[in-house]
Amino acid sequence: MAITDWPEGERPREKLLQRGAQSLSDAELLAIFLRTGLPGKSAVDLARELLERFGGLRQLLEADHSTFCSAKGLGDAKYAQLQATLEMSCRHLKAQLSKGDVLTSPQLTRSYLSSRLRGYPQEVFAALYLDNQHRVITFETLFTGTIDGASVHPREVVRSALQHNAAALIFAHNHPSGVAEPSASDRSITQTLKEALSLVDIRVLDHIIIGDGESTTSFAERGIL
Repeated sequence: MAITDWPEGERPREKLLQRGAQSLSDAELLAIFLRTGLPGKSAVDLARELLERFGGLRQLLEADHSTFCSAKGLGDAKYAQLQATLEMSCRHLKAQLSKGDVLTSPQLTRSYLSSRLRGYPQEVFAALYLDNQHRVITFETLFTGTIDGASVHPREVVRSALQHNAAALIFAHNHPSGVAEPSASDRSITQTLKEALSLVDIRVLDHIIIGDGESTTSFAERGIL
């Protein structure tokens, strides 16, 4: 049965308009993105098949170009549309964060950093540069490593912070393993960076580790900064 033949309250698009996007299942949200299904298969049926094939919504959203396009019902146009949607979401989070003090929006800060770093197959170390009122100046990826580590060079971090005229920084990096627990090397490099930046009067406010799903760890909250 085509979706247009479903009761109005069960159609994903109408359900979203009536109850909000949060009321939809992963398959229903994906069906709205897909817009159409395949012969003999509704968009919701196709969405369910795709979620099963990829192992979930996150895995589908983070699939590389060739893997994404190899699935029936997807292709270059859908991949481009998805990447544009994800980038708009990321920029929306950044715009919200830029309006105020990041210290008053810890969850928004984490969400933004997670959107930038989660999904990389290798470890990526980045920084959020802030002015003296803790408003966002810019986000920058500093170092890219391997699946289990990235070499961080304090001199380059200090140079970049001065170049951006930052008064404070929040560091962030992902753990491809999915476990957001700080390692001994994470603690050591954070302390080294904090000491190096203090020499030029720049504060390190936090270091956030991005794990799997919604898993994150804040050094500031742990009291280890």
